[in-house]
Amino acid sequence: MNFIQQLHAAETLNHSLLCVGLDPEPAKFPGAWKGDASRIYDFCSAIVDATKDLVSAFKPQIAYFAAHRAEDQLERLMAHIKRVAPSVPVILDAKRGDIGSTAEQYAREAFERYQADAVTLSPFMGFDTIEPYLRYPDKGAILLCRTSNPGGSDWQNQRLADLPGQPRLYEHLAHLAETAWNKNGQLGLVVGATFPAEIARVRELAPTLPLLIPGVGAQGGDAVATVKAGLREGGTIIVNSSRAVLYASSGEDFAAAARRVALQTREQLNAAV
Repeated sequence: MNFIQQLHAAETLNHSLLCVGLDPEPAKFPGAWKGDASRIYDFCSAIVDATKDLVSAFKPQIAYFAAHRAEDQLERLMAHIKRVAPSVPVILDAKRGDIGSTAEQYAREAFERYQADAVTLSPFMGFDTIEPYLRYPDKGAILLCRTSNPGGSDWQNQRLADLPGQPRLYEHLAHLAETAWNKNGQLGLVVGATFPAEIARVRELAPTLPLLIPGVGAQGGDAVATVKAGLREGGTIIVNSSRAVLYASSGEDFAAAARRVALQTREQLNAAV
């Protein structure tokens, strides 16, 4: 089963469009764990156990592990997810983007070392930096397209004078990802929840690609607007929430609180459908 098939299967099984992002910050850990980076695995695995039947995907952010020399804990976490939630795909949020020979090593890191089902990538350097990931036929590659950060407009929203119609950069990327670059049906796109009109535009240009949509929850993205803009028959969405779920409580009930927020968010998304 490839990444896209696994994603659809998890959506159906858990009746969910929600992705929980795993961005562990030890300074926000509960109780005696606060500030203890050796507890990253314990914290994240507890979140996984509490939400595994409510999500369509998990998305660990590699920097939150690497900054604390916790790559070994990330490996353990990935193995734990595969064990307790084998039907739920894992997207490694790494945003890699480099020349082909280096990209080959990053692909090995994501898919062989960490056993991720998909990885986020920066397409700024062109298709030859994406192609090494596509050599893993059952894996997904999710390209940054229209991101939710304020500086995203610096490049992504600029028009391309050399192309007919002068599309914006994110529009041209969405078109390429849907057509010429998507040789084996492995690509998806990242589009921020804070720009629902632009989610709709990306969906118009890329009707079949899965859209990974961060920004619901702590970043203020609207769940209903996100679903209405991005979800289409044949084109699913992966709506990510990280901090709102992870840090729903600073007490010993953090996992139970995370489950409550994840359940509430899942129901908001389903109601919008």
